[in-house]
Amino acid sequence: MGDALLALVEALEHERSLDAPDRLRERIEALDRLDALAPAEDEGALARRARAIRQRLEAANALQFEAIRAAIRRGGGRDALGLADDDEACRAGDAYDWRDELVAGVLPFGEPGEAAALAPEMVFYQPTPARHVFDLLDRLALDADDVLVDLGSGLGHVPLLTAIRTPARGIGIEIEPAYVAVARACAQALQLANAQFVHGDARATDFAVGSVFYLYTPFTGSVLRRVLDALRHEALCRAFRVCGFGPCTGVLAAEPWLAGEDAPMHGRVAIFRTRC
Repeated sequence: MGDALLALVEALEHERSLDAPDRLRERIEALDRLDALAPAEDEGALARRARAIRQRLEAANALQFEAIRAAIRRGGGRDALGLADDDEACRAGDAYDWRDELVAGVLPFGEPGEAAALAPEMVFYQPTPARHVFDLLDRLALDADDVLVDLGSGLGHVPLLTAIRTPARGIGIEIEPAYVAVARACAQALQLANAQFVHGDARATDFAVGSVFYLYTPFTGSVLRRVLDALRHEALCRAFRVCGFGPCTGVLAAEPWLAGEDAPMHGRVAIFRTRC
């Protein structure tokens, strides 16, 4: 490992172009390699050189994250986050990558307070990988008349990115008040008037407001069944789309009142339309 760290440090010390704004991805990936090879507790000379590089790259990232936040406040979020778009964005799988570091750096999340113990059939929160959110929003092609409702929104990544990257409204429904408080503070800090967060049970949602509903398997069993039955009842009145990621996707695919919009791709967010 020492030889690998030395080679990496020497390469990064001479690669000053990494400080350029358009090298964000490379900086994030270099920081990941440093974290893997340079233990934080090491006090040797090589470790000190690695820390100096880390500080340099993190400072460049901090400047770029603040520039992106400023662009979002001006309404230029889609262009500001354009670095997230590339032809790898829709690859299958639920692992996280450099785009998640981008989103974590840009979105001014505070530390949530202590969350309550999970009730039966509720699923432990984890955010949708950012590349899948970007891919989904591109495929949905939302306009100003659309409202995307995230059922079980956690810290609010999907509604926030909807508000940043599209003219649509993003609404998060979340039962954990600590998560709702963080999401609301983030939307306020970025001046996102079209991102809203509601503290409540998804089973009590006003389903009449959404043109798109998103679920990253936030609950299972009878809770999921009640939510889907409410959506099915809403579908008797009008058309909308339902998007699923994770294990709930198979349940959605089996619903007779929904039809897949795309050819199924394992590990990608699935989009369904209500059958008229």
